This record gives sequence, structure tokens and C-alpha cells, in this order.
Amino acid sequence: MYTEIVRFAGYRSVWNELHHVLSCPCTCRQIAQPVWEAMFFMNTLHLNYAIEVARTRSITLAAENMFMSQPNLSKAIKELEENLGFPIFERSTRGMSPTGKGSEFLIYARNILDQLEKVDMLSNPENDRIQHFNVSIPRSSYIADGFTKFAAELDTEKGVDLNIQETNSMQTISNVIDGQFNLGVIRYQTMYENYFQNYLQDKQLCSEPIWEFEYLVVMSRNHPLADAEEIRQQDLKKYIEIIHGDTAIPYLSNKDNRKTPDSACDKRKIYVYERCSQFDLLSCIPGTYMLVSPIPERLLEKYELIQRKYTASSMRCRDVLIYPKGYKITELDKKFVDKVYEAKNEAAFREYT
Repeated sequence: MYTEIVRFAGYRSVWNELHHVLSCPCTCRQIAQPVWEAMFFMNTLHLNYAIEVARTRSITLAAENMFMSQPNLSKAIKELEENLGFPIFERSTRGMSPTGKGSEFLIYARNILDQLEKVDMLSNPENDRIQHFNVSIPRSSYIADGFTKFAAELDTEKGVDLNIQETNSMQTISNVIDGQFNLGVIRYQTMYENYFQNYLQDKQLCSEPIWEFEYLVVMSRNHPLADAEEIRQQDLKKYIEIIHGDTAIPYLSNKDNRKTPDSACDKRKIYVYERCSQFDLLSCIPGTYMLVSPIPERLLEKYELIQRKYTASSMRCRDVLIYPKGYKITELDKKFVDKVYEAKNEAAFREYT
């Protein structure tokens, strides 16, 4: 798009916007004025190079993705660091990881490229007729239901460019940091609140709570425990648990991350990575169950499932909306969040016996 030196001669409004973003005390605590001024006059390709290296954590992979040689990319990153006056990355045998100032620089670099993309869109009248939206979410039925209702109410006279990914919380955080997604929704047990909030703050991400809830047990209508009014942890020990296999908690070791509270000691588990297979398994294997957020009634009817209360106190969870500091929420973003809240309210005010 823009490969020339960025001087903003004809883009005064963008200059003012970027000046506001980067000179704001809350976002420019450690990078001095000469540094962000230098950023305006560097080749924007260098910003893309740095962002790709940060995403892949590897000069080799980044060079392959950028269709250039590894020595040339290494040279470009070194020149960029020399111009800035501090290292963006720490080099180790495990790869490239951003330094403290490097992490802040990458946030500003993404903001600049985002603003330039918006300038480019201003010159293309077709972009006014396209509804752009992206979000990374947990494998949650009520959130997916909110997205479906949001998509159904878009203006059909305009183009539609939607991108949604269902994944775990750590991948969603990475998606938002890397600029692949503007919005994300993460889910964690409230016992890990400090871990996640500290991690979000460290990564310069804003967060807003959506819902705090207690997990329910979902199972087939033919499950042996289907008639129970509420289910205890010990009631489930002889049955097969379906569980998402890629959850992780920031700052915890891999060994600690593999530990799940309230899990049975015996290995009666089926690990899944998307929602459709979990519903098929629950429906077809009556001895399976899953701990989930409340599921919309239409899905329960479709797969002949039921939900029951679960008495384990440690299974209280929170869903949180995240986005980069400095990001401006769009009208489509607001409509999506409204639909998620509508879907949440539908599930929240039902009684589960």
C-alpha cells in the first residue's frame, strides 16, 4: 500500500490523529518525543517487518512470509532499532521476543499502519459500501448466537466482510496483540482473574467484563443423570468428560496449565477443539458430559440435550471483551456487543434445574 517515506504532507487529519495517539501520556510513558517523530519519517515497510517478526517470533519465518531473504530482513530490523535508539527484540535460541520498549513500539506501529489503511480507504468509494468486522471469541454458544444475530441484521444492500475465529483465550489475546483482530472475547475461571488482568495490562490491552457465570453441566436427555436437579463433582467421576484441549493460563508453567480444578483423577476425557463435534458427541454418547456456559435453547432442542446445575464452587467463570489501548470502537463493534448482551440475557434469565 504505502512504501514511500511517511511525511503526511497531504494527510493533516491523520497526522493530528496519530500525534494525539502517540503523545498521549497514558500511551507514551517510555518513548520520548524524538522517537515517535522518527517513526513518522521511516519507511512503512520497516513497521510491517517488525510486526511480522513479532508475530512469528522468528526472522526466518518472517522473511519467508514477507518473500525476502533472511539477511535483508535482519539488516532492516537492525536499521530500525538504530533509528529508534533501543532494541525492539531480544535474541535468544528460542527466537525473537519484544523488549519492554519494543512492545510499546509495536503498538504504535500498528496504530500508524491502521491509520494509513483508513486513509487508503477514504480514496476508495467502494469501501463505504462494505461492512468490515472481525472478532476472536471463545467456543461459546451464547456468544456465537449473538454473532449470528448481529450478522443477520447487517445491511444487505452493502458488501459484507466478516471474520470470526473461535479459539482459546491465549490465542485470542495474541490475535488482538498482532492486529489480526480488532476485538476479542476471552474466558477464564475467576480464580485466575489476577493472572489474566496482569497479562492484559502487560500487553497494553483494555478489558470490559461481559458476564460472570457458573458453569452448567450439559448432557444428553438420555444421560443417567438427566433427572438429577443438580449435579455434584463426585456424581460425574464415572462418566466421560468432553473438554476443550487447548486452554492455557498466562504466567503458569506448562505442567501447571495441564492441571484442571475439579477434574476426576481417572482419565475419562475426550478433548475437542470446536463446538460442532462436542454437540455430536454429547448427543450420540449418552455417558458424556461437558461443563459449559449456558447454551441457547434452540441448540439444546436441536441436539436433544439438557443443562443442569453444577455445585463445584471453583467453576465460576468470566467472559471479558478485549481490544488494544487507543482503539476506537466502531458502530459495527457496538452492534455486535449489543447482540452478545441480548444473547447473554436470554440465557441468564432462564432457570436451570
